[in-house]
Amino acid sequence: MTLVAGIDSSTQSCKVVVRDADTGELVRHGSAPHPDGTECDPARWERAMHAAITAAGGIDDVAAVSIGGQQHGAVCLDESGRVVRPALLWNDTRSAGAAADLVTELGADEWVSLTGSVPVASFTVTKLRWIAEHEPENAARIAAVCLPHDWLTWRLRGGTDLDGIVTDRSDASGTGYFDPAGDTYRRDLLVRALGRDVMLPRVLRPDEPLGWGARVTGPGAGDNAAAAIGVDAGGDAVVSLGTSGTAFVRSRVPARDASGAVAGFADATGAFLPLVCTLNAARVLDAACAVLGTDHDGLSRLALSAPAGAGGLVMVPYLAGERTPNLPDATGSLLGMTMENATPANVARAAVEGILCGLADALDALAAQGARVDTVRMVGGAAASPAVRGIAASVLGVPVLLPTPGEYVADGAARQAAWVLRGSMPQWPVSAAPAAHGTAPAPHVRERFAEARSHWLTR
Repeated sequence: MTLVAGIDSSTQSCKVVVRDADTGELVRHGSAPHPDGTECDPARWERAMHAAITAAGGIDDVAAVSIGGQQHGAVCLDESGRVVRPALLWNDTRSAGAAADLVTELGADEWVSLTGSVPVASFTVTKLRWIAEHEPENAARIAAVCLPHDWLTWRLRGGTDLDGIVTDRSDASGTGYFDPAGDTYRRDLLVRALGRDVMLPRVLRPDEPLGWGARVTGPGAGDNAAAAIGVDAGGDAVVSLGTSGTAFVRSRVPARDASGAVAGFADATGAFLPLVCTLNAARVLDAACAVLGTDHDGLSRLALSAPAGAGGLVMVPYLAGERTPNLPDATGSLLGMTMENATPANVARAAVEGILCGLADALDALAAQGARVDTVRMVGGAAASPAVRGIAASVLGVPVLLPTPGEYVADGAARQAAWVLRGSMPQWPVSAAPAAHGTAPAPHVRERFAEARSHWLTR
């Protein structure tokens, strides 16, 4: 049996899966937590990666490995390869002002023309502008900029030379200074943000292997691009409910959305991955549990006992600000409360519906860019919630499939590792079952959500 490993270095933890390269059968797995927060010393990721590898029984017997990682984070290195400052993560919104300035300087249409996306606070380019403006001494030390999965691949392979840092086009397309249609960096945009040019990772082909002793490593991928491989997305839209919420489709043509709602990312196979991201997903359920004094099972029971629309109670779940729509300074709102609907069940239902309404808007934005959204594959930690499963189809408005639970980012990375090892993408089976339909279609839920959200959009 030939083994391959996939690593998912996500916002909250690192997961490792070891699979049979030919059949995809899971052989063993492990995980380790990451610290909370919106910035992180990359050394913490490295320690968690090795802890997760150890928990998975090691990778000495593995023939190939690949890493999927959280997108956008800015890992800044000096000329000796030392980390200049803690990495600013995708969910750090302090660069919102820098993002607005960059968009004003060039215009949204020009950014879309050059990179396929309008930069928001999540993008690396905005974080570099923020560092240049607020930490000039750190900015002056920067010799190279890479992304979380780039840095971890470099460290895993024992790299010390900056020339050895590599990336893939899916993750590069989320920096704000890469053109996914032309597969090339836009160094003029990097200079615009940081004030000067610096070293960037070499962009590998999707199936390009790197030697590493007796094994090979794949180019890796951004987390959503890796999940698209892991879930075998095909022509279905994918909704992922992790720390963030994302909706994306695989496309043969790049997206060009000057509104900024749809990011024109690349995928990890040579195609494109139009994507909409919200900042608020699984952690909204955590917050609702804390407010109601219950666990996730209790939250689901409460939510499913309430009527669709929660009796008129609406949660706009912008607890961490919001990325789509671009409202980095927003806060959460609970609107429409009356003496009659102020119940724990309705609050629980409103939390679930609020998350799903944001993702239904995301699917609408993809459809407006020409994507066909007939069926949704729903993955991510919050997709395990019985309430999310039972309510999703009524809010999203299309049939929802639930792939067999798994670590789909790590699985996608493992499948990429098998691809670079064998020379062709393996056909690993991925089964999916229809989500339970807890309620009939409920368009009034989205109508009420749109009314409540307008309180932020009209400010």
